Amino acid sequence: MFEDKIIPLDRWVSQFVEWIVDNYREFFQIIKWPIQQTLNGFDTGLNALSPLLVIAVIAFAAWRFSGVLLAVFSIITMTLIGLLGLWEDTMTTLAMVLSAVIFCAIAGIPLGIVAGRNDRFEAWLRPALDAMQTTPAFVYLVPIVMLFSVGNVAGVLATIIFAIPPIIRLTSLGIRQVHPELVEAAQAFGATSWQVLRKVQVPLAMPTILAGLNQTIMMALSMVVIAALIGAGGLGSPVILGLNTLDIGRAVIGGLAIVLMAIVLDRITQSMARKR
Repeated sequence: MFEDKIIPLDRWVSQFVEWIVDNYREFFQIIKWPIQQTLNGFDTGLNALSPLLVIAVIAFAAWRFSGVLLAVFSIITMTLIGLLGLWEDTMTTLAMVLSAVIFCAIAGIPLGIVAGRNDRFEAWLRPALDAMQTTPAFVYLVPIVMLFSVGNVAGVLATIIFAIPPIIRLTSLGIRQVHPELVEAAQAFGATSWQVLRKVQVPLAMPTILAGLNQTIMMALSMVVIAALIGAGGLGSPVILGLNTLDIGRAVIGGLAIVLMAIVLDRITQSMARKR
């Protein structure tokens, strides 16, 4: 019954992407510019700083939000990464993650707020978020490379697409979980819709929003190895190189560095949410 292909969807998609590349490439270069500048700034800055200063800043953040144990763990972790010879790759990965998370927050939090306050918009947005979370990352690497070429910026853009759904969903959830009586009380005292949002809903939803930010950071780190396939660099490079050359040791130390950095960032952001 299905011996022959009836619907040439693959050809239609290819033609559509080629049409976009031919007609809107300049538009996508405009999108690329702020991401490239942000990424280059973080990458250059982090690699220019003394490793001791970077370790001290991370340890201070860990101590400030969690306590002495996480601060000590952060110092040991970052020192171990440096001793493994992966400091520069780690700073590049951290720059990519920070860039992706910043743009995810800039776009995702407002979208989540609108979705939390508007049922129709949330119903329209949900299928798009489902598609972004369930579509394998390898599928949209091809159009991203066609539109933005290979390199770190393409890796960050792929990371943004993959990592933005959690912060949108949890921001929307946090806004919806604010008790209606609190909103009604604010309105009864004459608060405008903007004041209700700024002084009631967002502050009360902040722990959930920060949990969404935590999940976005974790998903961004999970894209490091995949992004390295399109020339993104960072800690994904030794993993890919180890895979290509069957050098298990190189792949293991790259993966270990990713895991250690993920643990540190996860614990710090979780502690931020709990303190909030």
